[in-house]
Amino acid sequence: MTKNPFDQFSKQFFKECLSSLGEVKISEEIPGESRFVDIWFIPSLQAPTDSQFDLGILARIAETPCLLEPFRNQPTKLEIRSCLAKLFHLEAEIRRETRRDEDTLSEDELPRLWIIATSCSDELLSKLPAYRDSSWPNGIYFAGEVLLTRIVAIDKLPATPETLWLRILGKGLIQKQAVDDVVALPKGNPKRSKILSLLYNWKINMEISKEIDIEDKEELIMNLSQAYLEWEQETVERGKEIGKEQGQRQVVENLLMFRFGSLDPELQAIIASILALSPSEFTPMLMQLSREELITRFATQN
Repeated sequence: MTKNPFDQFSKQFFKECLSSLGEVKISEEIPGESRFVDIWFIPSLQAPTDSQFDLGILARIAETPCLLEPFRNQPTKLEIRSCLAKLFHLEAEIRRETRRDEDTLSEDELPRLWIIATSCSDELLSKLPAYRDSSWPNGIYFAGEVLLTRIVAIDKLPATPETLWLRILGKGLIQKQAVDDVVALPKGNPKRSKILSLLYNWKINMEISKEIDIEDKEELIMNLSQAYLEWEQETVERGKEIGKEQGQRQVVENLLMFRFGSLDPELQAIIASILALSPSEFTPMLMQLSREELITRFATQN
């Protein structure tokens, strides 16, 4: 729908983070209206997964159906009204579907609008008006239950692990700290590698984009450089590991071909089990054991 690098990143980012919790629809068109919702999320009916606890505040946001509208800059009053219009049109469409299916719809099932902005001034918040809720951290504001709208001011969020997956969309030092926090996660963390990959692509898209001003581009490129370098290093290491595994597999295949003349399906089926051993362990076996002994030994492991 858009080629803006921030829009592309934010949509891919939320899809990556929230897919395990429910259905994520990107650039969803509202039926009957020439309007598109950036991210339309519908939580799963299944029991919560452990991944929710890793997402902090973002997991709480995803507990109810919601529209996510990220902004690279503070939204204008017109942009906020446009987001509200999307919410109201979507609610109307949901109510029509509910009546058509002769079903009921509670207030809790209605979508919430989350405007996620890098900054939001006190003046703008007072004009909405929007207020704080003590059960949520600083930087999150509610524009009343009637409007079902919440504002996330990323520049006002505390720098804690539970806000990490929102601060990554911030600007300046806030974003740089969030990127550093992602890089500092354990390398086995399932989100780390995937988010680094998205940040890597965002930096590349920023470098070739002509749609944003030079100052913002330079700041973003600097903020994303560490993620870029980290992802490159991981990719190189992964490539070496894959190359090593492929090389060992070739050795095993060559030895089996040398011993038995061909690789029939039974021999091919035991290669994975053979590769679980080190070369110093599997080489003598491949040179000494008979075909039947190899199949008996490693087929049992399979």
